[in-house]
Amino acid sequence: MTTNMATKPMTIAFQGEPGANSHIAIDEAYPGARALPCPTFEDALAAISSGEADLGMIPIENSVAGRVADIHHLLPKSNLFIVGEWFLPIHHQLMAPRGATLDSIKTIESHVHALGQCRDIIRKLGVRSIVSPDTAGSARTVAAAGDKTRAALAPKIAADIYGLDILAEDVEDEHHNTTRFVILAREPKWAPHGTGATVTSFVFRVRNLPAALYKALGGFATNGVNMTKLESYMVEGNFAATQFFADVDGHPDDQNLAYALEELKFFSAELRIVGVYPAHPFRIAFNGRNGS
Repeated sequence: MTTNMATKPMTIAFQGEPGANSHIAIDEAYPGARALPCPTFEDALAAISSGEADLGMIPIENSVAGRVADIHHLLPKSNLFIVGEWFLPIHHQLMAPRGATLDSIKTIESHVHALGQCRDIIRKLGVRSIVSPDTAGSARTVAAAGDKTRAALAPKIAADIYGLDILAEDVEDEHHNTTRFVILAREPKWAPHGTGATVTSFVFRVRNLPAALYKALGGFATNGVNMTKLESYMVEGNFAATQFFADVDGHPDDQNLAYALEELKFFSAELRIVGVYPAHPFRIAFNGRNGS
């Protein structure tokens, strides 16, 4: 994924501040693109919808912390489309103002997921954790305060940007710590059929009938379609209207997936495909296979 440097650089929105993991993912996936920091996920999605940004790089799940809950609520309502995915190994650095030491720090600030991914060092140091809106933002706040008792968990680039010392490197609990991002656009752009491993993402809401979900998903089993993700959440606080977000291996033009989606549609009050995109090489290497 690269930009055409002969034209105006592509603008890609992300939630967070310069130096966040989403910023790193943009630099890796689209070298030369302009990263547009946004305070919230809603702001990032709005920037895409308005045309201020061409694309968005949005984290959707982490191998340790699980799903990024906000996105599963916001994506279906945004009317945006997934056009790609990116996997980023996550490494957290413990950083603090110049002159601070491991013995001097009393608090560690970062995004709630980062804190959850670094429980071991927080417990070992016996310090208090403080939740911050994002990793890079916590680094900026700690740098601005200049308090040697305060530290942050953030990517290495944040220490360079905000002038902090790294007190401990790669302090994440699990070395397999990886975040999956989805790349969002205003218009759908389906991967061509038959050109390689493909992922199809969709949202659906089953009819309010006994065993509706069981029947709706049965078509994926009988047609041999591998479902890699299924998330549920309520719609507008309605306990009787549960919506689902799903990823499956394959392309809607594959006969087996076409049959499975047809069966799903029959038992669903609503079905919308939000993306048909190439599977990232990390997914293929990790799973060993992917339908197409």
